[in-house]
Amino acid sequence: MKKVAIQGGLGAYHGIAAENFFGEEVEIVPCTTFRDIFTTIKKEPNTIGIMAIENTIAGSLLANYNLLKESKLPIAGEYKQRISHCLAALPGKTIHDIKDIESHPIALMQCGDFLDTLPGVRVIEHEDTALAARDIAEKCLESTAAICSVRAAEIYGLNILARGIETNKHNFTRFLIFGNQWIVDEIQKNDVINKSSIVFTVPHSEGSLSHVLSVFSFYSINLTKIQSLPIIGREWEYQFYVDLKFTNVERYRQSLDAIRPLISELKVLGEYPEGRQSEI
Repeated sequence: MKKVAIQGGLGAYHGIAAENFFGEEVEIVPCTTFRDIFTTIKKEPNTIGIMAIENTIAGSLLANYNLLKESKLPIAGEYKQRISHCLAALPGKTIHDIKDIESHPIALMQCGDFLDTLPGVRVIEHEDTALAARDIAEKCLESTAAICSVRAAEIYGLNILARGIETNKHNFTRFLIFGNQWIVDEIQKNDVINKSSIVFTVPHSEGSLSHVLSVFSFYSINLTKIQSLPIIGREWEYQFYVDLKFTNVERYRQSLDAIRPLISELKVLGEYPEGRQSEI
């Protein structure tokens, strides 16, 4: 059985995405923070990591890009998980008993329209959707409900008061799977590589980024995402995290060679197959 480190508790969307990606039951290693995932892998090198990188509503998780870069752990793959929230409370409770609702800030934001139908209910931010559900069960919080996954509600024995409460039904989170190189080699065995994630910096001069993008266009490389982050200690200079999609690996590698004279730094975070998407 594969051991997978996630941010959050049992029933978190990270764990659900891990099971869907591997198509089998996995041993989940809960971690408090995203950084703790990398610490766990350092201590247990055969552990696989999975981490959210962007959401179709909330956007990119910017700090996670730097964690990947700093770790030097290659990306093995990606999975786009449909995020569907429920409202869950202790058994026997109804929605009229609820005075407080706890969840992760992003989950709360994604359920804004539903929360607007509950005037007078206090909304409280929590570190994790699944851990909010666990706290209600363990502490017997009778007037509190959690916004979490159906899986989390079932694991912690909570009663589901409402399902599908997210505002946008096309709510997906893209997760990246990563680990030490021998883990990546095993995961990618027999896969067709057609996507990569890279990070580069460009000189602080006019047209420097557009020149790089023109090279990718010439080599028929499709940019599916570009995200800029400031370089700490170098005011008004940025590093660019880019996802590339290609059909010809050789042309892709030629494009990387072609941009090297135009940039200050280049790091390939991973080369992997484009990820599947769970059903809506």
